[in-house]
Amino acid sequence: MGKDKIPMTPALRFLRAARADFTPKEYNYEPKGGTGAAARQLGVDEHSVIKTLIMEDEDRNPLVILMHGDKQVSTKKLARFLGVKTISPCDPGRAGRLTGYQVGGVSPFGLKSRLPIYIERTIISLDKIFINGGKRGLLLEMSPDVLARVLTPTPVDAAV
Repeated sequence: MGKDKIPMTPALRFLRAARADFTPKEYNYEPKGGTGAAARQLGVDEHSVIKTLIMEDEDRNPLVILMHGDKQVSTKKLARFLGVKTISPCDPGRAGRLTGYQVGGVSPFGLKSRLPIYIERTIISLDKIFINGGKRGLLLEMSPDVLARVLTPTPVDAAV
């Protein structure tokens, strides 16, 4: 599929401005299909499909956590790392207002609000990752080094 057919999103504008190397990969978005549906359609390991999750602490301070598609976030581990009492998922409406993206299409690139970004440490050691491009049904294939360069996320151990 030619790049002219890929819809322009804030994520793509951000990455192009950063001269980041990535390859768009479209798939048929399945409501509630999650990373499993994307991985199956693209023929890739779900472990390399990275979720962008918007969470908040007990004072409603929002943050982004990037996690393997086949793993969950231990909110207890993450809260302990951050030195807060609790971490919980953001309400989908608030997540959309903070990021500028629709849930199911949230990308860590080109966020509407400046948010701290954390990444599960083991993602960095993968050969390649597939991460949301700012639209449901659009993943971006890239090296984790590219993500680390343009976002400088803080590594954490929060997977279960």
